[in-house]
Amino acid sequence: MIGIENMILQRPLSRYRCAAPAGNPKGHMMGSVRSDRVDTTREAILTAAERLFAERGIAAVSNRRVSEAAGQGNNTAVGYHFGGKADLVRAIVRKHHVSTERLCQEMVSRLGPDAGLRDWVGCLVRPMTEHLAALDNPTWYARFSAQVMPDPVFRDLISDESLASPSVVRIVEGLQGCLPELSPQLHRERNAMARLLIVHSCAERERALADDTLVYRTSWEQTAVGLIDAITGLYLAPVTRGGAT
Repeated sequence: MIGIENMILQRPLSRYRCAAPAGNPKGHMMGSVRSDRVDTTREAILTAAERLFAERGIAAVSNRRVSEAAGQGNNTAVGYHFGGKADLVRAIVRKHHVSTERLCQEMVSRLGPDAGLRDWVGCLVRPMTEHLAALDNPTWYARFSAQVMPDPVFRDLISDESLASPSVVRIVEGLQGCLPELSPQLHRERNAMARLLIVHSCAERERALADDTLVYRTSWEQTAVGLIDAITGLYLAPVTRGGAT
């Protein structure tokens, strides 16, 4: 797991403010303009990096290439604003995590004490599909996530964010409560399968939408329903005798 020492580098805004006498409105205005410029640059870098990582893979894209795609004349812009590649990946994850976590909290809060397995699976699936539905097409986050998953270092960046979420912890507890007959090992195994199914199914739909090719599910809502059906069946699948218990 990546520790607190690898958190995103946040450069103090005071670095970008003009030195001006206290109470000087012109100085405050110039400082605000510079701060806005920094925010715009960071957003351009995040957008370019997410698209390039999604399309080409994280290892194949250099910080220099990201800077160029973001329209930055300084090829060291990524390092200046974010640090290393792990910090940039974490920043992309956190950018989207704000929305998915809010959706997750709302869904979990609506569940009553009689919530069933399908309800908890819905809380696992819908934050991702609803977040993607709210973004302008084309989107890249699902394909970016699929590129992150195979790499153990970058995969831990997503895991760190998820494990820090009380809502995700509550979902895992809800799933375990619905399936007490499964051992902790089988719960972890099927949770991992569900995660892969969500990420890669969303990535495939996202790619099809970007390429304007035919998709079976005509909306993200229908995609969510299909995933909930499949993952509910996954959790309810029988356990073969002599296998894991």
